[in-house]
Amino acid sequence: MAILSAQNVSQIRGLFGGLRDLVKLVVFSQSLAAAELCAQNEALVREVAEISDTISVEVLNLAIDRERAEAYGITEVPAIVVEGSRDYGLRFYGVPTGYEFSNLIDAIVLASTGEPTLSDATKTALAGLEGDVDIKVFSTPT
Repeated sequence: MAILSAQNVSQIRGLFGGLRDLVKLVVFSQSLAAAELCAQNEALVREVAEISDTISVEVLNLAIDRERAEAYGITEVPAIVVEGSRDYGLRFYGVPTGYEFSNLIDAIVLASTGEPTLSDATKTALAGLEGDVDIKVFSTPT
């Protein structure tokens, strides 16, 4: 059963029209830890990847692929790493549904182009930061 509607796919296809570089979605799962959520996350990521030839999916097991998980800084499942020509540090924990789904799509576009869609004022404000900032967004289904 498809997660995305035909209308969703059409809208996403339009957003993916500007993809430039290849994007790899690295999914970390573990059936013993969160089987249902991991399966839902994998299905969603595969559906998104089917929309564009520019996107590939690699599914890894958190327990078995420990070195890769450590390299990406992944400690929980389900998790998604969105990687373009380089690793921009884009990570999603949990299944990105609801409002978080649009963030996944934006992350894919960013990873492909390497160019954030930020205003000049925001870019100037960010340039004034003295160091890296680790932003975490927590959401719950309603």
